[in-house]
Amino acid sequence: MEHTTAVNPWVALAYLIAGVCFILALRGLSSPATSQRGNRMGMIGMAIAVVTTLVTHVPVNRMGLVLTGPEGEVLTAGSFVASIDTLAVVEILAAILVGAVIGIVTARRIAMTAMPQLVAAFHSLVGLAAVLVACAAFLNPVAFGIADVVTPLIGPPFATIHPVSRIEMILGVAIGAITFSGSVIAFLKLNGNMGGKPILLPQRHAINLGVALAIVWFAFGFWMSQSPFDFWMVTILSFAIGFLLIVPIGGADMPVVVSMLNSYSGWAAAAMGFTLHNSAMIITGALVGSSGAILSYIMCRAMNRSFLSVIAGGFGASAEPGGAAAASDRPWKRGSAEDAAFLMQQAEQVIIVPGYGMAVAQAQHVLREMGDKLKEHGVRVKYAIHPVAGRMPGHMNVLLAEANVPYDEVFELEDINSEFAQTDVAFVIGANDVTNPAAKTDKSSPIYGMPVLDVERAKTVLFIKRSMGGVGYAGVDNDVFYRDNTMMLLADAKKMVEEIVKNLD
Repeated sequence: MEHTTAVNPWVALAYLIAGVCFILALRGLSSPATSQRGNRMGMIGMAIAVVTTLVTHVPVNRMGLVLTGPEGEVLTAGSFVASIDTLAVVEILAAILVGAVIGIVTARRIAMTAMPQLVAAFHSLVGLAAVLVACAAFLNPVAFGIADVVTPLIGPPFATIHPVSRIEMILGVAIGAITFSGSVIAFLKLNGNMGGKPILLPQRHAINLGVALAIVWFAFGFWMSQSPFDFWMVTILSFAIGFLLIVPIGGADMPVVVSMLNSYSGWAAAAMGFTLHNSAMIITGALVGSSGAILSYIMCRAMNRSFLSVIAGGFGASAEPGGAAAASDRPWKRGSAEDAAFLMQQAEQVIIVPGYGMAVAQAQHVLREMGDKLKEHGVRVKYAIHPVAGRMPGHMNVLLAEANVPYDEVFELEDINSEFAQTDVAFVIGANDVTNPAAKTDKSSPIYGMPVLDVERAKTVLFIKRSMGGVGYAGVDNDVFYRDNTMMLLADAKKMVEEIVKNLD
C-alpha cells in the first residue's frame, strides 16, 4: 500500500486559502474584540486543509500488470491496477472520529482554570505526533517518497533516504521529542502534580550543554550515514533534554514556558510537513512556531528575562523563596465587604487587578456585576492585566471576555501602571506575584526584575485572598499585604465579591 498525491493546481489553491485563513486567525486572536472571528477563521482553514489532504492522499493498493502474447512473450510491463484501500480509509475515518469526540468532550467539560494545563497537554500531543511520524518515515521511507531503492549485486535491496529528507526527519524527531517531554513536565507543574518551585539539578547547565552537543553529534552522524543507532540516540536524548530544560523553571515563569512550547510544537509540525510533502503543515507549523517565538520574546521582555535563557532552560532565580517575612510576623489590617463597598462607592476611579485566584473561584461574572454597580454610582472602572497573570498568556483576558467585560475597560500593564498613583482604590482579586514589590527591590527573590503592577501606589488597596498563610505561585510573600494603605479581604473571591455587590445596592 502507498499514498498517491494528485498533481492538481486546485490542491495548491486550497492550501493557499487555508494558509490565508490561518493568518487571519492569528490577526483576529490578537485582540479580545476579534478573537471569536479569529477562532472561526482558524477552524475554517483547518477544515479546508484536512479535507483537501484526505481527498488527495487516498490510500491505494497497487498490483502489477503484465500482458503476454500467444507464445508467452511479454508485450507490456510496468503497468498497474490501483484500487482504494478500504480498510485504511475506514481506519483513518475512525481515528478522526475518536479524536473529534475526545476534543468535543474535553472542550465542553474543561474549566477555565484548567485551560493552561490543557494547552500544555495538547502541545505534548503535537510533539509526540511529530516523533511518531518521523519514526514511521525512518522505518519505511519508500512509502513516504523520501528514499531511493538500491539493488546491490550481492545482498537484498535497501532504501537510501535523501540527504535533505534526513535533515527534515532528524529535526522533526528532535524538536518533537523536546516538545513532548517538556510539555509533560509543564502539565505536571501546572496541574499541581509537581511543585511550582524550581528544581535545580547540580551542574544543570553543563549537563544541558553536554546533551545538546551529543544531539548535534548524533544528528550529524545520521545525516552522513543514515545510521539507526544515531537516529534512536537523537530521539532518546531529545526526550531527556526536554525534561531537563523545564524541570528547573519555577511557577512564576510558567506562562513563558507555555508560550515557548507552543513555538516548539509549531516548528515540529513544520519539519514533519516537509517529510510528508504537505504544504499546509509547513505553513501552519511555521505560523505557530514564529508567532509563539514572538510571543515568548514579548513575554520575556515583560518579565525582564533573557530570551536565550528561556531557550536554555532553568531561568528561575533560585529554588528557595526570597527573604519576605512570614505572614504571622507582621501586622496587617482586615476589612469586610461593607468596608470595601463603602470605599469604592466614594471613589472616583477603581482599578481592578484580576489574578489566578479569580479564575479558581470563577468570580469573573460577579466581578463584572460589581463593576457595573460601581459605574451606576459614577465611579470610573478599569481592569489592569499583567502579561503573565494566570498560568498562560492571555488567561485573564479570556476570563474577562467570557464575562462580557467591555474591551475598552481592559488595559495592559504598560498602559495603566502610571495611573495607580492617581487612583482611589486598587481592587486586587487573587493576584499575588504580579503585584509584588519584591520584584523591584529584593534581589534574592525569584521574581526579581519582573515588571509588576504598582498597586501599592493607590490611595487604598483592597486585596482579596483566601488566607494570610498562603503565598503566590512563585512561593514568595507580598509586602503589599502589610502596608498601611492595604485592607485584606480574607474569603473565597467569588463569595467576597458577591457580598460587596449586595452592599453596593
